[in-house]
Amino acid sequence: MLVAFSVAPSGSAPDRTESPDASVHEAVAAAVRVVRESGLAHRTTSMFTEIEGPDWDTVMDVVKRATEAVMPFGSRVSLVLKADIRPGYSGELDGKIERLERAIGDAGAE
Repeated sequence: MLVAFSVAPSGSAPDRTESPDASVHEAVAAAVRVVRESGLAHRTTSMFTEIEGPDWDTVMDVVKRATEAVMPFGSRVSLVLKADIRPGYSGELDGKIERLERAIGDAGAE
């Protein structure tokens, strides 16, 4: 199972000062730490973190804990999630990209 998610705080946390540029990097860092500590395959980009795990419960537990790690940074939290649920497949975090790159390379060879 692959999940791409983005989690960010909004509103003011009573015991925190806002970043002057409205950056949420500290909150995102707290979420990404949870993902990295999970031991699941993952990739973080400027907009999303992707994780791959063996089943729904394992992956969603990490998403839940990452979301909870962001809660202290605001009065509310926004979570955007997209899942690719494909039983029997693993290694798709890289496999999908490898197939895409081969397809792009094959198209350019004509």
